[in-house]
Amino acid sequence: MSVWETFSLQGSLFIMILAGLVLKKLGILDAQGRRTLTDLCIDIVIPCNILKSFLVPLDRSVLTAAAAVLAVGFLIQFLCLLLNQFLYRRCPDAQKKVLQYCTLVSNGGFLGNPVAEGIYGLEGLMYASVYLIPMRIVMWSAGTTYFVADKKTDRRQVIKNVLTHPCLVAVYLGLVLMLTELPLPQMVTVAVKSIGSCNSALTMFIIGMILDDVPLRTLLGKTTGLYSVLRLGLLPLLAYLVCLPFGLSGAARGVSVLLTGMPAGATAAIFAARYGSDAPFATRCVVLSTLLSMVTLPLWSAFLA
Repeated sequence: MSVWETFSLQGSLFIMILAGLVLKKLGILDAQGRRTLTDLCIDIVIPCNILKSFLVPLDRSVLTAAAAVLAVGFLIQFLCLLLNQFLYRRCPDAQKKVLQYCTLVSNGGFLGNPVAEGIYGLEGLMYASVYLIPMRIVMWSAGTTYFVADKKTDRRQVIKNVLTHPCLVAVYLGLVLMLTELPLPQMVTVAVKSIGSCNSALTMFIIGMILDDVPLRTLLGKTTGLYSVLRLGLLPLLAYLVCLPFGLSGAARGVSVLLTGMPAGATAAIFAARYGSDAPFATRCVVLSTLLSMVTLPLWSAFLA
């Protein structure tokens, strides 16, 4: 993709985000509507979008690169866990929990797939699905412990979440279909691709509704600004450096870097509210990093090109 095409892609996504914001302001979609859309995306639309990415002819070189992408994803999560040990010591406890979680968990599950598919096509979408596996595992294990006071984790529940998460189930099914080259019935293939194609619009609507929750004048602060620099600048740079010894290039490297440079995960605000942490601060981190990513993601894409 040329730089202009990348900016054009981001522009189209931004228009969809504005549409979601307008839907929220007009009262067409309320908080309950957002929850319903979120559940719809996580349980049906995104899994179909992921499964769609695996419905391609088997390519051994792509599988080798996917294995390297998975390794990079695990290494990045490990490095983020190390950074969380010392980066936020001076922050208030409620904000510290939010920042630690947002360092581990990006919004790649929502924003990552449309960007990866838009720039790199189905190959990029497949790499994105694989790269997000470590983040989803950490999200439901170490990520949630930041908000739980006693720091105790139910291992059975963690394993259950990992094994039964709809997005991960879609990855498992996709890998089986790709490796065995079993053809799906035509009607199933058409249905999966049609549902998966709704992903970009619906996920951008959700992000737009999140943007409406916080007044713009309250977004920029020292802590949220520095966090955005880390999330959108330093972490993707770290991912780029990690990709070098693995020999990743092209779509595999591009997806690894871009998904690491995604804004803060929207679930941060949900967990903060549920467990009595600083929910308004979490929302500001999500919204500010999302707005700034409209600039940083095209810049990273241009650099990688």
